[in-house]
Amino acid sequence: MKQRLVGPFSVGSIGLGCMNLCHAYGGPVSKEQAERILLGALDLGVTFFDTATLYGFGASEVLVGDILSKHRNKFTLASKCGMQGVDKNGDGVLVRVIDGRPETLKKTCEDSLRRLKTDVIDLYYLHRWDKKVPIEDSVGALSDMVKEGKIRTIGLSEVSSQTLRKAHAVHPVTAVQTEYSLWTRNPEIELLDVCKELGVTFVAFSPVARGFLTGTLKDVSTLGEKDIRRTMPRFSQENYQKNLALLGAYTNFAKQRGLTPSQVALGWLLSKDPTIIPIPGTQNVEHLKENCAASEIAFSKEEMAQLDQLINHHNVVGHRYNEQARNEVDTEDFV
Repeated sequence: MKQRLVGPFSVGSIGLGCMNLCHAYGGPVSKEQAERILLGALDLGVTFFDTATLYGFGASEVLVGDILSKHRNKFTLASKCGMQGVDKNGDGVLVRVIDGRPETLKKTCEDSLRRLKTDVIDLYYLHRWDKKVPIEDSVGALSDMVKEGKIRTIGLSEVSSQTLRKAHAVHPVTAVQTEYSLWTRNPEIELLDVCKELGVTFVAFSPVARGFLTGTLKDVSTLGEKDIRRTMPRFSQENYQKNLALLGAYTNFAKQRGLTPSQVALGWLLSKDPTIIPIPGTQNVEHLKENCAASEIAFSKEEMAQLDQLINHHNVVGHRYNEQARNEVDTEDFV
């Protein structure tokens, strides 16, 4: 696989998001299936694995640690803190909490190191900026972890360009992660330019638009009861039917080039800029192979312009998050 840089690390140009193994899009996969995916990714040249304390409330980190720790020298490991499951009511039921206090982040890091079965995490993100805590304080705690040798570099997730500048002034930020695809263009408002200016790698999560750009999700009523897309306005019955109308010309573009719709989505990101790394996730080994094959795609300027017109923030219907989630993130947004 072709290589790209994440700070000091040279990694495969397409990484693997590990949320899907146990979180957000239905029930967890079996450990055997997780092994097929994680070890299969390694065999296909994936060397950038992304997980988080939040995913499965630690279960994703446990899987990554159990399965990949014996291959630790072969890949770059990213995880996240600042958003986790907490037993708030003392009834054993964990609820998602955003907490960016330094003492919380440091304890979370210790827990992540244990679950991941490693002495150091290569890239450690603040998963969400806790708006009750100055970003400088949270990043200061991450900087302490670098000095202590517990993490190697610092990342931020779902932050605005202004917050990135404030954080970068405290400690160099290696990567910023947020949603980016043909149908989510918010990073183009300002964040991508600031990342380039500061030398920060941009990591694109949900690069195939949470399944929309695969062309296979035709009926949102088939989504599982706990599937997070049920809370997202773009996936409401009314909005999704309108969005489906965008796929005809897009899938024709893919067919004409002998590619799958997913590969076009990933190729678009890779062709945007060499400092962008997409991290698609999957529960399916065949999808994994399909995604990894996209690492060779390079679209021409004319093809990129055509794709930009087919699906963009002007013709996609609905916000990417509901009101609560929009209030939790710190990103610039199209009105």
